[in-house]
Amino acid sequence: MADQVQASHILLMYEGSADSTAKRSKEEALSEIQALVKELADGGDFEQLAAENSDCPSGKHGGDLGAFGRGQMVGAFEDAAFALEVGETSDVVETDFGFHLIQRKG
Repeated sequence: MADQVQASHILLMYEGSADSTAKRSKEEALSEIQALVKELADGGDFEQLAAENSDCPSGKHGGDLGAFGRGQMVGAFEDAAFALEVGETSDVVETDFGFHLIQRKG
């Protein structure tokens, strides 16, 4: 099992999620991230969608989070990232920060 993974993500926060300044409801955020899942399935570019949609500052860099090891991310995010194969994109992952799509880069 890998000690570290390299991943990018798209984060959609909602009103009341941790560290959020978003004004959208949880339901709106879920609907929006599900639309991004469809866009990706239809051939959309992950980095471009991250830059255009992510509420995380990493969005400016195509969602790139760099490399991280176990214990550095919240549990559900970490579990999903480590379970992915390189090049694979997760289903919607919910954490206290909102909804994520995670793409493993390495």
